[in-house]
Amino acid sequence: MDNNFYEQLFQKQQYTEAIPPNTVIANWALQVIYLLFPEQSHQTHASVEALKQEAAQLQLELSKIISVSSNCRNCDCNKLAEQFFAELPELYRLLNTDIQAIFKGDPAAQTEFEVIRTYPGFYAISFYRIAHLLYAYGVPLLPRILTEHAHSTTGIDIHPAAQIGEYFHIDHGTGIVIGETSVIGNYVKLYQGVTLGALSVSKNMAGSKRHPTVQDRVVIYSGATVLGGETIIGHDSVIGGNVWLIHSVDPYSTVYHTPMITVNKLKEKL
Repeated sequence: MDNNFYEQLFQKQQYTEAIPPNTVIANWALQVIYLLFPEQSHQTHASVEALKQEAAQLQLELSKIISVSSNCRNCDCNKLAEQFFAELPELYRLLNTDIQAIFKGDPAAQTEFEVIRTYPGFYAISFYRIAHLLYAYGVPLLPRILTEHAHSTTGIDIHPAAQIGEYFHIDHGTGIVIGETSVIGNYVKLYQGVTLGALSVSKNMAGSKRHPTVQDRVVIYSGATVLGGETIIGHDSVIGGNVWLIHSVDPYSTVYHTPMITVNKLKEKL
């Protein structure tokens, strides 16, 4: 046997054992969502103090999780966790704008309760907003674990570094990809299969603006692909289904393609 090989595996185990499993980290985020939106669970609290105590417990758990995250050994874990929970009112406000956007923008939505409880778009957005806040504080690894959990659950892939404004509406959502340096304004609506991606995936482009900017009140229909860091979708524009776009478009634009569809009427069988 190759002793050096097994020694390397053993050393890796010592490191990875310190970091909680992804399921534990995702469950922490779920508990935060349940705290903000009891519609997501059967969880109730006997008093305001009980609510505060649970928030304090979740803050303590976050501090512990951060403390064992890679490359964060010099972090002030308690301060980072405290900052996150100080932002809870703003996180709640932002998520409520997303709920309103989905409810008002989808004729099939009967109640906001239905949006909170059943819509995969809201689930993915919730995890993204938690992950983005942690990313903004410089917390490594955890933001990506959270958004990848949402990705595996919903099929919606949002990088935690993407910048997304208020009243964000994901309709259906399966297959949506939003890249790391994407910038999305307010009141934007994306349908399933939309990609906001990069023209090149070369490693030397890391840290550069590689993904599009989508301004306010833009609607992008299913299957559309918008690529490139210099590509800007002007406000109040509509991007049609299956469009491939690598150039900027002015505000109030409608972009679509016209496929050739032929329908032949078959003769009746004799």
